[in-house]
Amino acid sequence: MTDATTHTAVACSATVTTEYGTPTRAERVARAVGPDNTASMTTRVESATVTTEIDRDTTGGLQSTVDDYVVNLGVAEAVLDAVDHAADADAGDVGDDAIDAADADTESDIAPTEASTAAETTTDETTQL
Repeated sequence: MTDATTHTAVACSATVTTEYGTPTRAERVARAVGPDNTASMTTRVESATVTTEIDRDTTGGLQSTVDDYVVNLGVAEAVLDAVDHAADADAGDVGDDAIDAADADTESDIAPTEASTAAETTTDETTQL
């Protein structure tokens, strides 16, 4: 945005604050979005809160930067959710692994089923010109 009489750019700024359940989660989100921050952005973590300040010369630039940042936050949160979910699932499988190992020992006398012995066949149908 410019002032009609002096034609100088008016600085625009936004502050995006997101709260997380733990300081560790906040730190991980901040590290995940950090590489995509531009020179016009500063991100800090305080306790379980991530705060990013964005300064741009135009409202359009500010809008684009905030939009990109919010998308990056969503991706970071989704990835961390997936990692947490996988870790929770792995922690629950510890007992199942021991049971599966014990079952494997007792099933060695049983003839293999068709499903367990069938080999998967793959073909390469790539044609070179």
